Amino acid sequence: MKVKVVSRILEANDRIAEENRKKFKEAGVFVANLMGAPGAGKTTLLEKTIKELKPHLKIGVIEGDIVGSDDAERIGALDIPVVQINTGGACHLDANMINSVLDDLPLKDLDMVIIENVGNLVCPAEFKVGEDIKMMVLSIAEGHDKPLKYPLMFQESSALVLNKIDLLPHMMNVDMNKIRNDSRALNPKLQVFEVSCATGQGIDAWAQWLNGLRSQ
Repeated sequence: MKVKVVSRILEANDRIAEENRKKFKEAGVFVANLMGAPGAGKTTLLEKTIKELKPHLKIGVIEGDIVGSDDAERIGALDIPVVQINTGGACHLDANMINSVLDDLPLKDLDMVIIENVGNLVCPAEFKVGEDIKMMVLSIAEGHDKPLKYPLMFQESSALVLNKIDLLPHMMNVDMNKIRNDSRALNPKLQVFEVSCATGQGIDAWAQWLNGLRSQ
């Protein structure tokens, strides 16, 4: 049956994810899995975050895309280690994909690895990859209905970054309170950050929070 097949896939994935987690722990690396829909602003947020944290942490990045290497090239321009994974059609990164590139990163020289998952609001939340936390980006332009339409990602994430708040004056139909309330109803422990990668608003508070996790 389909349910049994999916269960076996997830169980196998979780075993490899635990192997990854052990490797990260042995290397002393904190790992964050960054998720969100296409166009939410994941890569731009990642660029801004790296610039904020680079004076304090040694960061490496794993970029996940179906095809292409544009995002990895953008991150590599910041002079940090980056590895590109192309899934060839899969809508998420899984633990085995991550495991296959770990030797391509200088893990013992890093403090943090950020995995930018494939743009999708469903599958990435289902698959552990060995991360310490999952976190997600939601562009306000995506609308206030997303928490209730895609609850698992909000439930699995430790942080929600509401991006593109500079567009609020032009998004009169977006109910920010509904996004906040529905998100926290799904996950009372969810940390919510409101940022604009265009103006820089809120980036410092977000980066400070992420930096604090590494030191815990």
